Amino acid sequence: MSEPFDQLHQVEMAIKAAQKQVGNATMNMDPKQLDTAMKAIGDAKSQLNNAYKHEMSSEFIEYSSSLIEKLEHQVHEAQE
Repeated sequence: MSEPFDQLHQVEMAIKAAQKQVGNATMNMDPKQLDTAMKAIGDAKSQLNNAYKHEMSSEFIEYSSSLIEKLEHQVHEAQE
């Protein structure tokens, strides 16, 4: 019963970590930090993909996917 909750929590934490990394990287515009931010985004995507194995609400998955896409866009814009 707690496994879906744990997965949900893991996704949320991974997205929050990615948001923090992207914020720092885009403020400093440091290429290494931008790479680290992309890795954090990749980790968040991985956590979200793992969450598909459990019965997560489609709203949560859509919302999380949207956040991840926005973070990717921010990093790509900063890299240009």
